Amino acid sequence: MKGFTLLEILVVVSIVVLLVSAGVSAFQTLRFRMDIDMAAQEIVAVLRSARVKTLASEDASFYGVYFDELEEYFILFKGGVFNPDNSANVVYNLPGSVEISAVNLGESNPSVIFERIEGTTESSGSVVISLKKDQEFSKIIYIQSSGQVGIGQAPSAPTDNRIKDSRHVHFNLGWSIQDASHLKFNFTGASQIETVEMSNYFNIDKTEFDWSGTFLVGGVEQVFRVHTHNLTVFDTLLCIHRDRNEDKNTKEVKIFIIGGGVDKEIAHYLADTNDTVLKGEYVWNSMEIQ
Repeated sequence: MKGFTLLEILVVVSIVVLLVSAGVSAFQTLRFRMDIDMAAQEIVAVLRSARVKTLASEDASFYGVYFDELEEYFILFKGGVFNPDNSANVVYNLPGSVEISAVNLGESNPSVIFERIEGTTESSGSVVISLKKDQEFSKIIYIQSSGQVGIGQAPSAPTDNRIKDSRHVHFNLGWSIQDASHLKFNFTGASQIETVEMSNYFNIDKTEFDWSGTFLVGGVEQVFRVHTHNLTVFDTLLCIHRDRNEDKNTKEVKIFIIGGGVDKEIAHYLADTNDTVLKGEYVWNSMEIQ
């Protein structure tokens, strides 16, 4: 009678164990790589959702995404600044095999916040996620200043041929707009006046103001954003965005803030080819073109 020797049985068992171990290891590697792929896609989807919500002016607010290298989650938040105690925050947990290994957004506050008129962001850069067991296996999520996001290396930016103009101007008023009631836009050449009630665009304690909107003047859209960088009971640092590139926003306009029944002129934008902006008489301190 023929049979197997103990040595032969041990060899077969060893081979089976090696094959099973290799299969388990390969399966785990595949699963971990699927985890990081899904995590990268979810981060991109949440960033795009924040941009869409901002462009739609949902609840008249900004939206952004907060990342933290010390944590294993990221947060979709509402507002111009990340507040960890805001009940509107939506937390997204990363898979257990994945971690945030680098946040390169050029800010001490690792957030991406989108602008309400064009969906751009000042927090361009990248977020890197990696496998905990293999730091060399990672995914880069890029965020461009244009607001575009994706996975991998960001595409090369085209040559910047933008005209340097008065699209972004700071006005240090020297007084507070907390008691103001309306914004007024006087399109002098078109004999058209538009007003905006300001109360809906202050935050609760009136330390921030942010409005953006579009007017149709002579069949041409005129797009503006007026917001504060600093607002106290004593002073206001006001910012007005008005893009003049590609023949946009071509109409002459005077911008006022109405308070106490007084029309206080802040800025006078001319319709000339030099994109001239003049400081209004109620800007008691400085005006700076950014």
